[in-house]
Amino acid sequence: MRSVSNNKAMWLLSNKVKVVDSGLMEGFRDCHCHLLPGVDDGVKELHETLNILVRWKLLGVKEVWLTPHIMEDIPNKTQELKEKCEELKIVAPKGITLRLAAENMMDNLMLKRMDEHDLIPLGDNRKYLLVETSYYNPPMDMHRFFERIKESGYIPVLAHPERYQYMDLRHYKMWKEKGVLLQLNVPSLVGAYGPEVQQKAEKLLNKGMYEFCGTDTHSMRFVEYFLGSKISKNTARKVQEIVAYEDL
Repeated sequence: MRSVSNNKAMWLLSNKVKVVDSGLMEGFRDCHCHLLPGVDDGVKELHETLNILVRWKLLGVKEVWLTPHIMEDIPNKTQELKEKCEELKIVAPKGITLRLAAENMMDNLMLKRMDEHDLIPLGDNRKYLLVETSYYNPPMDMHRFFERIKESGYIPVLAHPERYQYMDLRHYKMWKEKGVLLQLNVPSLVGAYGPEVQQKAEKLLNKGMYEFCGTDTHSMRFVEYFLGSKISKNTARKVQEIVAYEDL
């Protein structure tokens, strides 16, 4: 007779499917990716972007928000990004909607562009601002950063909070109470950034703390890794619930 632990292990194994077969991407709205070619550390060439978009379309992705980095080290200019986005829309596969936002590093450049009203927000109603910090240390006076964002008329959305090594559940709860929304990198759930990040992502997902989802795609290689990874059916369902209620 099998032991209880062996039965549980067999059940867990049978409950997992490859992401590509899970239905997770059906109707998906990708709120965070680096597919605008040649502007940051993401996709470099147009043909790779188009190949990824074709892959997403076949899986049922309905909308992709292009969110190139804007930071002191990558000072992308708004008008240039808008022009590149329009050029991509012309050649992109039909049936998948492309929109432009940005992933803003919480640094001095962001403060300057906030003063100049030169930001690229997220969402059809343009009220969300996708922001990030260093993975290892918070910016000085992080509280004030978020207050400035709200004073400027935006709702801050913290990108991939599960990846910040300096944060734990106590921090996430604090920021949520202060009106900061959280965006899940879905590949975190399949171990793309290591087991510790995966555990944090699963905990936050199970506690219902995420409002938005993104893939943070940087390359076709990353896409293939993600789609070929195993995910539990229950986890895929919870991600789909977030996608279904995203307020964009």
